Amino acid sequence: MTFSAEKKTGRLLIVAGCLLAAIGVAFGAIGAHFLEKWLANNFEDNLRREDIWDAGVRYQMYCAFGLIAIGLASGLFGAKGKLAGVFMFAGALLFSGCLYGYVLTNVKPLVHIVPLGGFSMIIAWVLFGWSMLKAKDA
Repeated sequence: MTFSAEKKTGRLLIVAGCLLAAIGVAFGAIGAHFLEKWLANNFEDNLRREDIWDAGVRYQMYCAFGLIAIGLASGLFGAKGKLAGVFMFAGALLFSGCLYGYVLTNVKPLVHIVPLGGFSMIIAWVLFGWSMLKAKDA
């Protein structure tokens, strides 16, 4: 069975979203059960760091659901919609990844990258919405 490039792209976006969701659930569990003690042993400001970790998990999950939605709808739109998937994935990596990295390493320059991830997510949602508005009928 062969798939068109359009179907492959949709499937890839759905798989990426599912992977982000699975990692998000795992990181949420790590944050809830193990992170507090680890942070208390390694940093003085662990309560704020737990909040930062939780924000990373929450936005990663938003991106996961967004990627799944984009993947499911990918047959309805063209390149702009698929580009939304690229921006969504990049947003998750930059936003959540840098928050996780900061929490675990205390490398402060990572927090300066986080807004780029947020901006990427905004672009993704706008592109996805625009693509759906202009989508051809199924």
